Amino acid sequence: MKLEHLLNSISTESKKVVAVAAAEDEEVILSVKQAYEKGVASFILVGNKEKIQFLLQRSKLEQNEELQIMEAKPENAALEAVKVVSSGQADIVMKGLIPTADLLKAVLHKENGLRTGKILSHVAAFEVPGYDRLLFVTDSGMNIAPNLQQKAQIIENAVQVARGIGVEMPKVAVLAAVESVNPAMQATLDASALMVMNKRGQISGCIVDGPLALDNAISVKAAEHKGISSEVAGHADVLVVPAIETGNALYKSLIYFANAKVGAVIAGACAPIVLTSRADTAESKLYSIALAVKSLGKNNNNQEEK
Repeated sequence: MKLEHLLNSISTESKKVVAVAAAEDEEVILSVKQAYEKGVASFILVGNKEKIQFLLQRSKLEQNEELQIMEAKPENAALEAVKVVSSGQADIVMKGLIPTADLLKAVLHKENGLRTGKILSHVAAFEVPGYDRLLFVTDSGMNIAPNLQQKAQIIENAVQVARGIGVEMPKVAVLAAVESVNPAMQATLDASALMVMNKRGQISGCIVDGPLALDNAISVKAAEHKGISSEVAGHADVLVVPAIETGNALYKSLIYFANAKVGAVIAGACAPIVLTSRADTAESKLYSIALAVKSLGKNNNNQEEK
C-alpha cells in the first residue's frame, strides 16, 4: 500500500464533501485544486467570498456545484465550516487560514460542534521508502502526556483510520524504551495494561502488543534477536508513542531522515479533521485529504451517528 493508492482507490460515485474553514489562502486553494482535479472530493469553501473567487480564478478553477463558496467573517469561519459538517452538508472539515486552536474550539462547540465524548488524536500515515506497508504513528500532535484511558482511545482512533483504508486487523505496537515491564517506567505499565485490555475485548478491532521498542515493533530480525514472538512484533501497522515529544520526534525523523511521505488527520470527532500547515508540502496536504476521505469508510458511519 502506498499513499498514491489512496487517491486511486477513492470512488467518485459517492464523492465526499470537505468544508474548508477560512479558505482564502493560496496554498489551501492549491491543495483543493489538486484534490478536486483528481476526483478525491468536492468542497465547500467557507470565508471571504471575494478573495476565494479571486484565488479560484488565478488557479484556473471555476466555481461550480462541486466547488461551492460560503461567505463568512473571519471570526465565524471555523464555526460555520463545522456547522456545515454537523448538519450533514459535508463529511470532513479542513483547516484553512486560521489558527488550529480556533478550529478545534469550533469542533468542540457544545451546540454545533462535532463532539463524540472521545479524545481527539493525531493519526499520521507514513509511506517509508523500502517499507512494505503504511505505518501509522499516533499521537504526535495533540495529546501531551496521555493517561491509560486516553491511550486506549488514541488506539481506537488510529484503528478506525487504518481500517478505513483497508487494514482489516491492524497490528498495534505500544512503544517504550524497553520490551519488559518496569515499574519505574510508566510507559511500560501502560503498554502492558493496553495489551490486556485488548485481550479482554476492551479495545477491539485490532491486535495490541507492548511494551515494544521501536526496532522490535517494525523489524522481524530485531524481534527475533531479542526472542520476542508475537503477531505484532516486527509487523506493526500502528505505532503508539508514550508522549508527544516521542511522537513529534518520530514524525519529523521519518520525514527528514527517511524521506517518508505522509498524510494525517485528527480523529475522534464525528468527522475527520484535516489540519494542514504552511510547512506541509502540497503532496502531503493532498494525501491528508485523501486519508480523511478513506477513513470515513464505505458507509460513512460517522455521519450516520449524527
